[in-house]
Amino acid sequence: MKLALVTETFPPEVNGVAMTFGVIVRELGRRGHAVTVYRPRRDDLRRAAPSEGFTEVALPGFPIPGYPLLRLGWPAWGRLRRAWREERPDLVHVATEGPLGASAVAVARALGIPVSSSFHTNFHAYTGHYGVGPLRHAVLAWLRWVHNRTRRTFAPTEELCAELAGEGFRNLALLSRGVDTWGFHPARRCPALRQQWGAGPEDPVVLHVGRMAAEKNYELLFEAYAAMRAANPRLRFVLAGEGPLRARLQRRHPECIFAGFFSREEIGRHYASADIYIHASRTETFGNVLTEALASGLAVAGFDYAAARQFVRHGESGLLASLDAPADLIEAAVLLATDDFLRTKLRARARAAVEDHSWERVVAGLEADLLGLAGGRPPAVEEAVPA
Repeated sequence: MKLALVTETFPPEVNGVAMTFGVIVRELGRRGHAVTVYRPRRDDLRRAAPSEGFTEVALPGFPIPGYPLLRLGWPAWGRLRRAWREERPDLVHVATEGPLGASAVAVARALGIPVSSSFHTNFHAYTGHYGVGPLRHAVLAWLRWVHNRTRRTFAPTEELCAELAGEGFRNLALLSRGVDTWGFHPARRCPALRQQWGAGPEDPVVLHVGRMAAEKNYELLFEAYAAMRAANPRLRFVLAGEGPLRARLQRRHPECIFAGFFSREEIGRHYASADIYIHASRTETFGNVLTEALASGLAVAGFDYAAARQFVRHGESGLLASLDAPADLIEAAVLLATDDFLRTKLRARARAAVEDHSWERVVAGLEADLLGLAGGRPPAVEEAVPA
């Protein structure tokens, strides 16, 4: 299969969507498929080596206002039309719904190339965090319009598929997320790293990994941390990641360790060297960080939805709180900070919750779906696109 993947985020960017498609592209390449990734140009863009099994095409883009770590792509009707006429892909898959992704859907439809998409980010839910709440319905309408013009929209949980169906999205299918069970493993625990954090062998360490942005619910996370620290002063809090909130959070919480950005390989050592993971976000479509924490043997607490609902059994492999009960999440966090027996029990059982959910199994299912879509009869030309 010749697959054209159009995405506005991809490694070396660090976020759930970039990581997910970095793995998917690598695995499809290993299975013999020819994948071309179309993504916005970056100054630090590293060209894929031929041995990696895919090629990259950099297109014009611009940084997201207020969030320069991520970029959007400009519409690329002409570039994509020329490229796909010269070497026609069997399938176009659009991973993001920005201007570049929307233009790719239009070009694929005009050329009669099967096109699929995936839904990874609740952009309509983010509007309230950025002071543009009244735009929620307009953003949702845009997302629905983009996705409903594709043959299939993949979403990471059955729960989200049902939610999107209720909002008028059609032709939905499941594309779960896997976990790198070797890269995230308790064996990567590092006593020297814990010493750098000022944590003794018996001092619990809380880790948070992710994009430091408003939608991640840092206010609740730090409220939970304050309650945990009050109950157990030996507790340490380590945050790994970057984002627009980092400078402000670092000023407000000098007692915490802001470790910065790390490669996928290095972050596994940070996970395994901690003890507790609190997942406070309520806008995730999945939450890769939670499965990575489980695979690393951490005692986790999170809201009962997305990845937590799928993998955590309350009191067995972690603790769950109702999505509308933030006080319950804080109570669960304090329990993990103070109950050594419970924390040890949950850590011992955490990895088993995700151990069979490898990326290899996830990609095998996606491969079958994409091959089915690519083998269907191309639709008639439906629309013209700008030159």
